[in-house]
Amino acid sequence: MDTQLINNQGTVTIPIGGMTCAACAQRVEKAVRKMAGVSQASVNFATEKATVYYDPQQIRLPAIRSAIEKAGYQALDLNKTETVDADRDRKQHEIKVLWLKFIISAMLSLPLLYIAMVPMIKFIQLPFPAGLDPMNYALIYALTELILVVPVIGAGYRFYTVGFKALLQRSPNMDSLIAIGTTAAIIYSVYNTFQIAAGHFQAVEALYYETAGVIITLILLGKALEAVSKGRTSEAIKKLMGLAPKTAIILQLGSELEIPISEVEIGDIIIVRPGAKIPVDGTVIEGHTAVDESMLTGESMPVDKKTGDQVYAASLNTTGSVRFRAEKIGSETALAQIIKLVENAQGSKAPIAKMADIVSGYFVPVVCVIAVLAGLAWFFGTGDLKFALTIFISVLVIACPCALGLATPTAIMVGTGKGAEHGILIKGGEALETAHKVNTVILDKTGTITEGKPTVTDIVPAGGLPAEKLLILAASAEINSEHPLGQAIVNDAQAKGLTLIPTSRFQSITGRGIEATVEGQNILAGNRQLMLERDIDLDDLATHADRLAGEGKTPMFIALDGQPAGIVAVADVVKPGSRSAIAGLQAMGIQVAMITGDNQRTASAIARTVGIDKILAEVLPQDKAGEVKKLQAAGRIVAMVGDGINDAPALVQADIGIAIGSGTDVAMESADIVLMRSDLRDVPTAIRLSKQTIRNIKQNLFW
Repeated sequence: MDTQLINNQGTVTIPIGGMTCAACAQRVEKAVRKMAGVSQASVNFATEKATVYYDPQQIRLPAIRSAIEKAGYQALDLNKTETVDADRDRKQHEIKVLWLKFIISAMLSLPLLYIAMVPMIKFIQLPFPAGLDPMNYALIYALTELILVVPVIGAGYRFYTVGFKALLQRSPNMDSLIAIGTTAAIIYSVYNTFQIAAGHFQAVEALYYETAGVIITLILLGKALEAVSKGRTSEAIKKLMGLAPKTAIILQLGSELEIPISEVEIGDIIIVRPGAKIPVDGTVIEGHTAVDESMLTGESMPVDKKTGDQVYAASLNTTGSVRFRAEKIGSETALAQIIKLVENAQGSKAPIAKMADIVSGYFVPVVCVIAVLAGLAWFFGTGDLKFALTIFISVLVIACPCALGLATPTAIMVGTGKGAEHGILIKGGEALETAHKVNTVILDKTGTITEGKPTVTDIVPAGGLPAEKLLILAASAEINSEHPLGQAIVNDAQAKGLTLIPTSRFQSITGRGIEATVEGQNILAGNRQLMLERDIDLDDLATHADRLAGEGKTPMFIALDGQPAGIVAVADVVKPGSRSAIAGLQAMGIQVAMITGDNQRTASAIARTVGIDKILAEVLPQDKAGEVKKLQAAGRIVAMVGDGINDAPALVQADIGIAIGSGTDVAMESADIVLMRSDLRDVPTAIRLSKQTIRNIKQNLFW
């Protein structure tokens, strides 16, 4: 199979080679869309893939591939089993070639620029070879420049093949601009070199070889940096695939057998011990445990699992051993669905037409017409063909400035550099270009607005027990617990320098809490259900518990020898800069929404704390991208800020994906912008940086 089939409904994803700008993607899109039998085509310049929806009864894949080839691009082969690796290897090769071309160009352009500029610098004496003095050895000077520029032109030959082809197809782009401007400079310079050889030595002042050489070198640098950014697109999917365990332990004929995950079948009974990952999706049939599903849901609190509960592939079993029946395997698991969502979102994301491409689309034809008219006017006015040709090329060189081709990349390079200085990593020009249009920001709750880990927030003692003593007893009882809530209590006591008391007995009560003996006293620590089962009277603590729960906190009841001793509340606390960051975004006229898989009460409590009005609660991981799409369908330009694997599809779907630097590698690979300081206040900073950069680009294009 030549291409990667997504399904059997006439949908195909074809990798495209040879695209150099957003206009190229649009050209491929047009070529495929106009074919009979094609209902829709989307070409993503960033991922270099075309997603085509077609009717197999009317058109076959070879015809689609042929149309792409006729448009001047390559329809690459991509075996499904090698999708990620082959795509990455191809992009790595492209990056190496571009860097090599840039290095060669730079090594030749620097001396070329030096030779061209130094004779014109009068206020300082710089070393210069006497044998190249343009006033005395004009022909040697001109030929040296020509020899230096020819390999640079060779390194940038793609600009000419693509640029002139686009010009012939009446859709000039950035490459057309570079091709026309540098070709005019080269032709004019070669003409003047012949003039020098003929004895007209004053023509040495009309050489523009260095202009072509430097422009091509700088554009090659921009292309290399762009290729590095595009090369990362497959890494997110690669890392998602690596999350699932490679093997599973199944129960076969009464004995345990470890098999590759690919051999697991629906109905198999799978055993998962503490610390192991769940291999596939299924339903628990025996045992109790707490499972860390943060990689799927983003929520930091482990979920208690008992018989009849669902478990999901790649989530982490923390405390108990369970057996479950496999129900969804391979491409049907929740993890596989997230991978598919990321792939689909990457494939469907509309490419952004670069501003300079749009300007050059109008500017290049106008300049060419003016140059032709000027040349003809002088020819008919003077009858001097040589002078008319000089006028024609002069207009092209002067009026079609190569600087237009640099207007966007130079401003973007400065913008991304400034971002890096402030810990904001912007992966490419498109992200910087789009961020200034954002009018809606969606913030994931856990790990983005909040710290992402449980912390003790309140200690409410009862029965005259001091708060410090209550914390010591609770932490001493929880010291042997593996539950994150218990660990949060222990961490808080240790952070306060309290000395814990050894326990003589410890028992974990799955789904309820723990029971321990400390200094001969029986301690219970757990939820309301555990206290009710042990007939502990909670009337005096009920009001406090309800208040804490209303604030989005988890109250843990402590009982001492059958009597209520107090409450230790644990919550995922708000990051220090979250409120001011949200206020900053709102002051810029940007709508801010919070999205979370958590319950409505907890979500509302956090939203109130940070000043957010729009809440999207109880949203499943696979539905987050759908919520982004809804806002986009309403005409909003959406930025999604997240840190978890579950955020990856939404980060890719959003117009701008912003990942928190302390988050998962998958989230960072899926995002367009990474905040290395994990500070939400960098979100408004990134948007302001984008606005300033776009203003500079517009000024550059105008001047």
